[in-house]
Amino acid sequence: MQVEPTRNHEHSEKLEKANSSSKDVKEQMSSNMFRKVLIANRGEIALRVIRACRELGISTVAVYSTADEDSLHVKLADEAVCIGPPQSKLSYLNIASILSAADITGADAIHPGYGFLSENAEFARLCGECNVTFIGPTTENIRAMGEKTRARAIARKAGVPMLPGTLEAVPGVKAALSEAEKIGYPVILKAAAGGGGRGIHIVYNAAQLESSFDRVSAEAGAAFGNPAMYIEKYCERPRHVEIQVLCDKYGNRLFLGERDCTIQRRHQKLIEEAPSPVVDADLRERMGRAALQLCEAVAYENVGTVEFLVDENRKFYFMEMNTRIQVEHPVTEMVTGVDLVKEQIRSAAGHKLTLKQSDIQIQSHAIECRINAEDPDRFAPSPGKITALHIPGGFGVRVDSFVYDQYKVVPFYDSMIGKLIVHAPTRADAIAKMRQALDEYVVEGIKTNIAFHKKIMASKKFKDADYDTHFLEEFLPKYE
Repeated sequence: MQVEPTRNHEHSEKLEKANSSSKDVKEQMSSNMFRKVLIANRGEIALRVIRACRELGISTVAVYSTADEDSLHVKLADEAVCIGPPQSKLSYLNIASILSAADITGADAIHPGYGFLSENAEFARLCGECNVTFIGPTTENIRAMGEKTRARAIARKAGVPMLPGTLEAVPGVKAALSEAEKIGYPVILKAAAGGGGRGIHIVYNAAQLESSFDRVSAEAGAAFGNPAMYIEKYCERPRHVEIQVLCDKYGNRLFLGERDCTIQRRHQKLIEEAPSPVVDADLRERMGRAALQLCEAVAYENVGTVEFLVDENRKFYFMEMNTRIQVEHPVTEMVTGVDLVKEQIRSAAGHKLTLKQSDIQIQSHAIECRINAEDPDRFAPSPGKITALHIPGGFGVRVDSFVYDQYKVVPFYDSMIGKLIVHAPTRADAIAKMRQALDEYVVEGIKTNIAFHKKIMASKKFKDADYDTHFLEEFLPKYE
């Protein structure tokens, strides 16, 4: 285990001043606000948390692998600790190293971001044992929603609409064939411990199910440490719509509208927008109330996202719940004016919600494009040094990114290098603003998917909101 406390050379003078005036800072902060937050993540989400903490008067600790020594989150945090080599399992997934970093720096809270340990119930539990607050939902919340079959059972009991499927993992291929026959083909095999669009396989007949079940189960075991699979009716032409929820420790809960995440490649989201172009006020209210029913059933705390499929008849069905901040949270922030990361921190610190449901008004539109370092013709990662960079700007344009000119994109992690978000009065205005911002966005030295996003923004189907989760394979077959 490598835990090496370091200070940023660029900020050493600032840190000395901060240390000398720490007593003043503490006196200014509320007695139930954190003093120092360690961010157990990297990239743009680590920067997002650092900035939110700074606005709240909270000191920050960055952790980093040896590959991320030059990353921007390391430079901007008040303190930085090296927690291991590039491999995630030896650094960003190394619970012992992260908790040791919290201990030696005196952090009283940990923000996990998204991915990595953000939905790891054992990590949340160990934080509590070490007297460090986990900025997120409770361990019980994570366990209840993280195991997909358990989450489905809870959702059904809470009266949340669901597609036909098994409430428990199927024990083997014979049981799977029997259940699929009852449900009716096509069906979808899902890893009980899956997430992030992985552990999903569609089958259209018994022969396909019989030939693929053991392989898919083995893949789930390798990816998630759990080979259990459940079966669900496959909704063939759905929209992917999710509800953002915000809850405190006192039973106050509200939803902040919906996000449309239908533009996907192999179940990985690429473009998100809020509100959804297919959701009206009545459907939004019904979906939001269903999401809150689920939250009430598990006494949910902090932020979370309840994901639904919406079919061609505008009926919605529960998919899963993500017990963390989402990559796409900025579009909700833009249309509601609510800083979700600051709300996360306040909620974890024991603050009551100051917002009411009636305060959430959505009268504008936001779109987010994920900017990835990848070959747009093959969707293959494209690591390397950025030799020139121009970030777009202007009214209603936001870029959440961690890269800079001459930064070297490393090959060890997710290929996303930033998120381009635009905000405008209408969807048509937002699309026009996104097209302009994409034209301004320049990244040289590596390949990116900026041109790919331009093609989508220019397409008639996207402009007309006439698409479902099969959009890419039908409209842009070369990308498949």
